[in-house]
Amino acid sequence: MRHRMRAGWWGVLAVLISAAVLAQPAAALDEVNTKRLRDAVTVNGILRHERVLQFIANANGGTRVSGSAGFDASADYVKRQLEQAGYTVSEQPFEFPFFQETAPASFERVSPTPKTYAADEFATMSYSGSADVTAALQAVDVVVPIASNPPNTSTSGCEPSDFAGFSAGSIALLQRGTCPFRQKADNASAAGASAVIIFNEGQPMSPTQPEDRTIVIHGSLGTPGVTIPVIGTSYAIGEELVTQTRAGTVTVHLSTSTISEIRTTRNVIGDYPGGGDTSQTVVIGSHLDSVPGGPGINDNGSGSATDLETAIQIAKLGLTPRRALRFAFWGAEEEGLLGSRHYVDNLGDAVGDIYANLNFDMLASPNYVRFVYDGDNSAFPPGGNVQTAPPGSGQIESLFSTYFAGLGLASDPTAFDGRSDYGPFIAVGIPAGGLFSGAEGTKTADQAATYGGIAGQPYDACYHQACDTITNLNTKALAEMGDGVAHATWTLAKSKSGLFEDLSLRARNAKALKSTTFAGHLAIR
Repeated sequence: MRHRMRAGWWGVLAVLISAAVLAQPAAALDEVNTKRLRDAVTVNGILRHERVLQFIANANGGTRVSGSAGFDASADYVKRQLEQAGYTVSEQPFEFPFFQETAPASFERVSPTPKTYAADEFATMSYSGSADVTAALQAVDVVVPIASNPPNTSTSGCEPSDFAGFSAGSIALLQRGTCPFRQKADNASAAGASAVIIFNEGQPMSPTQPEDRTIVIHGSLGTPGVTIPVIGTSYAIGEELVTQTRAGTVTVHLSTSTISEIRTTRNVIGDYPGGGDTSQTVVIGSHLDSVPGGPGINDNGSGSATDLETAIQIAKLGLTPRRALRFAFWGAEEEGLLGSRHYVDNLGDAVGDIYANLNFDMLASPNYVRFVYDGDNSAFPPGGNVQTAPPGSGQIESLFSTYFAGLGLASDPTAFDGRSDYGPFIAVGIPAGGLFSGAEGTKTADQAATYGGIAGQPYDACYHQACDTITNLNTKALAEMGDGVAHATWTLAKSKSGLFEDLSLRARNAKALKSTTFAGHLAIR
């Protein structure tokens, strides 16, 4: 930049350089040779951890849900493995609202005409109390029948005054609308209700769609504290019951068996001792918990086991990163990303030291697709549940998709829809990305043609089910995704260039100035 130049020539050069810089695609990370690590992270190594997680679930009622002995044993195992590999391990305990149905609920009309409702015709609300009740049904400030236009805005149960004249010990029949389910349940409980049934309000789904009165409410009361049973049902069932209460006494039997309380769980965090800039820490995360109803060996034993094996092999190989590496195993993801949210919320000023987050949640779905998080929002623009990806996330997406393409393997984008533990990171502007092999969604014909498998079937038919066991894993998917995890982890840790630069502007200019040919375009790499 010290060369003397005529002003006119410098102006032309500046325009050419600016055009070349603007024409560059999203900044790319340096290519890093990750073969040693990819060779070391094997399916056998990953399955070694998966078998332990299955053993733990078998010994603890078939689950590894946060707040249970199964989760605690899983966290203890991860901690031991990291410590044996030389990691500095910390635990981050936090309280969270725990809810579990311990037995199927029952709902039946005893009189005037006995009827037993099927399991898909009602649902226990999260954080419902537990009891077995047979009592008279009493409708409270409901609107039946309802007009199709305008939509119903029922205030049923929203005010304590709604329960004037309510007979203590009765079961309250309420209608969805206006205020939270918890407010309705609390008012009913204060009035002496022995249980609560909340039916759908039946409003139009949209101005162009007719009313859908068949949908069963699957609601939540938000937090523990409600001691009586609370279930949701459809408008049609609610309307039938209201009509009968207007004609005479209706007796209902309702039972729920639940645990609803505040419990403590934890995150397990392992910091690699092999060096690296701690002001640019790469957090590799996966949730360690399962749902209450299953062992979670794909969701998310597959992500946890792959991350754990990657961490162990980095240490065994004695690799030296440029950026610090932190492996995090989150608790209570299934309760609403609570572990990762707790971690991010408690970073304080250290949030500026988190360079990027890699998230791996479900890597071995039986009917899999190689999904890559859409870090540039090109396939799934922000809106609705889709979140805006922070700058740098597009480069992480490209890191994965370019890697797979280099092997002749296809990949598909998947939305940043807030369903996994990257959510709290991108909410504070931390670049994120990761892999996903599919959950309850249905594989398309095009995807089946590209990836194999069965079109029209779920990616994982055992998603959130008791059958999500060690036999639910696609080892081909695990091999491909596992290599992707190793490649991206070590590339981010070792790359000389960062997420926000390929060559710096200064380096680009310097290279341009050394060039003696400016014919047609400026070739800058």
